[in-house]
Amino acid sequence: MAKVLISDKLSAAAVAIFKQRGIEADVKTGLSKEELIAIIGDYDGLAIRSATKVTADVLKAAKKLKAVGRAGIGVDNVDIPAATAAGVIVMNTPFGNSITTAEHAIAMMMALARDIPAANASTQSGKWEKNRFMGVELYGKSLGLIGAGNIGSIVADRARGLKMHVIAYDPYLSVERAAELGVEKVELNDLLGRADFITLHTPLTSETRNILSADALQKTKKGVRIINCARGGLVDELALKAALESGHVAGAALDVFEEEPAKTNSLFGNEKLIATPHLGASTAEAQENVALQVAEQISDYLLTGAIVNALNMPSISADEAQRVRPWISLAEKLGAFVGQLTGTSIENVDILYDGSAAELNLRALTQAALMGLLHPTLSEVNMVNAPLVAKERGIKISETRRPRQGVYEGYIKLTATLADGTTRRVAGTVFADGRPRLIQAKDINMDAEFAPHMLYVINEDKPGFIGRLGTLLGEAGVNIANFNLGRSAPGADAIALVEVDGPLDGKVLGAIARLPLVKEAKALVF
Repeated sequence: MAKVLISDKLSAAAVAIFKQRGIEADVKTGLSKEELIAIIGDYDGLAIRSATKVTADVLKAAKKLKAVGRAGIGVDNVDIPAATAAGVIVMNTPFGNSITTAEHAIAMMMALARDIPAANASTQSGKWEKNRFMGVELYGKSLGLIGAGNIGSIVADRARGLKMHVIAYDPYLSVERAAELGVEKVELNDLLGRADFITLHTPLTSETRNILSADALQKTKKGVRIINCARGGLVDELALKAALESGHVAGAALDVFEEEPAKTNSLFGNEKLIATPHLGASTAEAQENVALQVAEQISDYLLTGAIVNALNMPSISADEAQRVRPWISLAEKLGAFVGQLTGTSIENVDILYDGSAAELNLRALTQAALMGLLHPTLSEVNMVNAPLVAKERGIKISETRRPRQGVYEGYIKLTATLADGTTRRVAGTVFADGRPRLIQAKDINMDAEFAPHMLYVINEDKPGFIGRLGTLLGEAGVNIANFNLGRSAPGADAIALVEVDGPLDGKVLGAIARLPLVKEAKALVF
């Protein structure tokens, strides 16, 4: 009999589901890291919320563990690379608490507009300071959404019901999707200068960290009010403190903080701040939803091999996994290739499946390609929610299946059309050794294996360039593991795809970009 450990507080309904499905479930909450390591080796599944830290040390001790299920969306407390290396599926429940989180953001905005927490404390202390608490109406005000995905779109709907004008910044939001939501799509600087209220609904990535920096806060309208129920780290807390003290920012309502639990914080004590202890998902309905979902998902995987809402594996059946997995890896890498080269919003994604690739589970392949495409910007996207995330941003997806044409038994070609009308096109195949290969980029034929760290260079095909590039990398101490070349015609565009032994820093990339004949230089990570 399979065994599951529930190490964080979940609804009793989760335990009931495990038992109904014939799985033994032990509830042991509040374990220290050492206590968890001591017992995790006995379990096939682990159900958690945010308290349990699934570190590399825990995974090393989890010899039988097959799945970790997070009741909720955030998986910051799970070492996903270590779980993947250990062969452990990591699942979450990305949509179970969307409404609850959106409603909390609206509640925080209303409380901020009318000084409700301070007015409540004043009144209950025996004061009657009616003239002190002069609020502002929401009616007719501009609400700036930073992030217009699942939760952001719900906030937009509720705000429009309050007769607010909603403007949204989201690199993946198309004009058509914005019109469907009834919001105005704008660039970030435009949003900062126009919004009366700003609410954040984006994951924390290298691109979004401190998106409300000191510089960004200076660009906001004087008297702006800021709400963050998404992730700590999106707002520079010290810069926000200074903006509150100067009066440029009229108020802030934060449910999340850079360091949690936030028992101390530089912002605390400011009367213009409303703070709650990460309550975005804290309603009875949301807790019940995510508990039921995570129990069903873990049970399905342990009993049937079905994979749902996995962050490190596609949704495929156990029977087809062996045949499809190399092609899934290829599709994800092709998507990641394009995603890392794309500097603007994507309008359309067209995927051609040729020959033997056309005979596979296209849903899993397309989901993997979309995950790779979106992941550089949206770190929490996975193979299950990638199509929905793409749809929310108005990205149109098309698939073409056709019999074999050309020299390869099968291949995948991915074409992304950007908002400015340009396209990014790559193609790849899987050879007999099961390893994905890149066979075309920008319609230029080549043959290259994917590697963890690669340099992508487009240059004019002129004598001496390869030598100059190699010399520059050598002088910078960058070791070349493999060097792949392709060109469209003599003297035309050429591509160099260089496998290197480690990450390339900005200084080296800048030097490469300044070389004569170079048109584009990017560092790629796979």
